[in-house]
Amino acid sequence: VTTVLFVCLGNICRSPTAHGVFEQLVRQRGLAESIRVDSCGSGAWHVGEPPDARATAEAGKRGYDLSSLRARQVHAEDFRRFDYILAMDHTNLADLQGMCPADYDGHLGLFLGFAEQADTDEVPDPYYGGREGFGHVLDLVEIASEGLLRDIGNAAGTR
Repeated sequence: VTTVLFVCLGNICRSPTAHGVFEQLVRQRGLAESIRVDSCGSGAWHVGEPPDARATAEAGKRGYDLSSLRARQVHAEDFRRFDYILAMDHTNLADLQGMCPADYDGHLGLFLGFAEQADTDEVPDPYYGGREGFGHVLDLVEIASEGLLRDIGNAAGTR
């Protein structure tokens, strides 16, 4: 089983969006038994809360259901549990790198590193903006999710 963790600041906008989109893609491709998905935040402000209503609404327009997700904070044990730990931006990546044990042998990096057509390497935080920001996040997440799934498939083929 390959395990994937998406990380943003509060785990209510970007990382739950990535979680929901990627998990649905995995299910659609019949890979739910071989790929597990989770999300969390580097901060603890929203622990236990559902995703932002705007993220849930925009995701719902595209057929993604985020309603079962609840925010949690990243823990040191996540580095033992996840093969891919993917940050939404450089700040979260730096926080994760600061926590990362020296013996972690998984992939720690930016999620958009898997997005072939993205014109940025960060998923922008839509929290303080309007609804269109949440749609842009979805656009980026959908592109990167396809690339991530290809990478996981390629890695599985080399084992």
